[in-house]
Amino acid sequence: MKRIAVGYALSVAIGVLLGLLMATSDFLEQTLGGHFVSLQSLPSICWLPMAVLWFGLSEKAILFVIVMGSVLSVTISMETGRKQMPKIYAMAGRNLGAHGLKLFLFVLFPASLPYLLTGLKQGWAFAWRSLIAGEMIFVSLGLGQLLMMGRDLNDMSQVLAVMILIIAIGYIVDGLMFKTMERRLQHRWGLTPAT
Repeated sequence: MKRIAVGYALSVAIGVLLGLLMATSDFLEQTLGGHFVSLQSLPSICWLPMAVLWFGLSEKAILFVIVMGSVLSVTISMETGRKQMPKIYAMAGRNLGAHGLKLFLFVLFPASLPYLLTGLKQGWAFAWRSLIAGEMIFVSLGLGQLLMMGRDLNDMSQVLAVMILIIAIGYIVDGLMFKTMERRLQHRWGLTPAT
C-alpha cells in the first residue's frame, strides 16, 4: 500500500501540473497533446524494462512503472477539464474581482473538478494495475509476487485468493475515497436529489 500511495501521489501531482500547463499553453498542447494520448495506450508493463535499466531491481523501478501507468490519465483529464470549462466562468470570476491565482483557485480549478475526479479514478485504476504487474515481474514482497508464487506452486486457491484481495482493495478504495469525493462534489454543485 505504501508503494501505491507514493506512486499515485506523484502521478496526481505531476499529472495536474502537466494538464494545467498543456491547457494554458497552445505550444505544449500542439506538440505534446497527441503524444500523451498515444502514450496512454501503451500498457504500463512496457515501462518495466526501461525502469529496470534506469533504476535497477529496486523500489524506484516499481514506482516509475506506477507513475508512468497513471500520470497520463490524470494529465489528460486535467487538460480536458480546463479546456471544456465554459468561458463564462472565467469572465464571471474576473467581473467579480478574481484575477491570477485567485481566479484559478476559486473559479477555474473548482469548475474543472468533475473532469479531474474522473481522471483521478482512472489514474488510480491504472496505478493499481501497474503496481501488481510490476510486482509480478520484479521479485519483491507484494500481491503480484504472491500471485506469481501461487502460479509457480500450482496453488489455485492462492491465485484466486490474491485475485479476490486485489479486487476487494480496489473496491474499498473506490468506495472510501472516490465515492466520498463524488458525493461531496455533487452536493457542493447542487447535483444531489432533494430529500
